[in-house]
Amino acid sequence: MSIEWFRDLAIVIVGFGVTIVVISVGVLAFMLYRKLRPILDSVKSTAKRIEDISTIVEEEVSRPLAQLAAFVQGVRQAVGLFSGFTRRK
Repeated sequence: MSIEWFRDLAIVIVGFGVTIVVISVGVLAFMLYRKLRPILDSVKSTAKRIEDISTIVEEEVSRPLAQLAAFVQGVRQAVGLFSGFTRRK
């Protein structure tokens, strides 16, 4: 037996080892995905609920408050304008 035969044997053994490692990593990744999929689905549904709630809060609370604040600001400016006309100099 020559050195070339040992080299070829080492290449074959390393090739089998790498193949086994790649298959093992693939199986572990698939198992991890199957375990995490329900958690990911739960996170997606929670994010959707939060998005819906924030949309409702924006439409029902924030916009009317902003409109009310704008109205109050306009009334204050109008009162300030008219009170400026009535002041004595």
